[in-house]
Amino acid sequence: MEQAVITTLNDITLVTLQNCPAGLTSIAKIFQKISELGVNVDMISLAPTHGAYTTISFTINDEDLGKILKFTSALYDNHSIKTIVSGGNCKIAVYDERMKNTPGVAAKILQAAAEVETDVRLISTSDVEISLLVTSADFEQTLESIQKKVEA
Repeated sequence: MEQAVITTLNDITLVTLQNCPAGLTSIAKIFQKISELGVNVDMISLAPTHGAYTTISFTINDEDLGKILKFTSALYDNHSIKTIVSGGNCKIAVYDERMKNTPGVAAKILQAAAEVETDVRLISTSDVEISLLVTSADFEQTLESIQKKVEA
């Protein structure tokens, strides 16, 4: 059976937009504008709506932060959308085909992060992958803990 593959990325910025209009058309426009800036978005998380508003978090490369800040400043000025930025994060992704049919794989990875008290900023999943965005300070210890759990 195929083994899990762990990949990592460094220098990741988490951008959170609070008080966004919850309509999908508005959300699509935000990401269209970001793409027009030449910024690649990786992980995206959409919080449950609160009335007509929601919170969106997404990750970009640290090097694209300047482009995003000008854009998000305009979002605040024109739509009162507040931006929170956290730079210098790392992404740990675990890809494993067995996740499709094996309960508990994601639980094992989250337990590995919990055991070393990782500050997890964002989690995204698919049927074969789980990705954790962690602080740079927690990266090495979290990666080692996940590697041990995955190999066990």
